[in-house]
Amino acid sequence: MTSEAHAWLLFRPGRPDALVRLFCLPYAGGGSSAYRDWQAGFPPEIEVCPVQLPGRENRFLEPPATSMPILVRDLANGLGPFLDRPFALFGHSLGALVVFELCHELRSMGQPVARHLFVSAHRAPHLPDRRPPIHHLPDDAFVAELQRLNGTPEEVLGNSELMELVLPTLRADFTISETYRWTWRPPLDCPITVFGGRNDSETTPAELEAWRTHTLGALRVELLPGDHFFLHDSRSQLQAAILRQLMAPRLDGHEPTTLPRPDHR
Repeated sequence: MTSEAHAWLLFRPGRPDALVRLFCLPYAGGGSSAYRDWQAGFPPEIEVCPVQLPGRENRFLEPPATSMPILVRDLANGLGPFLDRPFALFGHSLGALVVFELCHELRSMGQPVARHLFVSAHRAPHLPDRRPPIHHLPDDAFVAELQRLNGTPEEVLGNSELMELVLPTLRADFTISETYRWTWRPPLDCPITVFGGRNDSETTPAELEAWRTHTLGALRVELLPGDHFFLHDSRSQLQAAILRQLMAPRLDGHEPTTLPRPDHR
């Protein structure tokens, strides 16, 4: 595998006997360190693979992507060598949109498809954003909105030198999110589990339920304690819910299997 491919999976634990890989995509401005300790919450059968996007942490010197098509194309190519066994995808907030589009990109490339799609803290892709865009705002106004959204640590927001370093990546991620335009394609075959925070003002239960439009498989919606960033405060409940879905097919003694590839004729 190339060094470029490894760059996408900085904290991959390397479990050669794992039955399923769980690729985890971060929220806007986040890096793979958000999932660095997740492996401890899963058994050896699940290999947690935190995905590192360009422009952050060890890939800080690389320019961050500013459009969804470019990001998912590069991501699909980068993860290609690691799709040699059953896998699932998890994404939180912006990451939910990314894993959704990644599923469609992989399908269009004739690559293996995800066994399960886990989307967290984001409305269904076809629904419009209820918030006004902020990616184009001057720095001071942009930072004020970040503070209101409560997703960037105060120690970062209050450090002008650090903010100068991370602002381009944050702005790039918000640009991807706010310029995203859903286009109709046949629904995915894999089941989708949708997670939401009970106190998340960014999404409504109806917006989470609307993901049903995007799969021919089962859809499950689970609400967990917390606000938009419940993946931190309710991490153990979130991981347990993911594990239940990934391991359920094995309760009768059958190993997890990938879903069949779509027929592209």
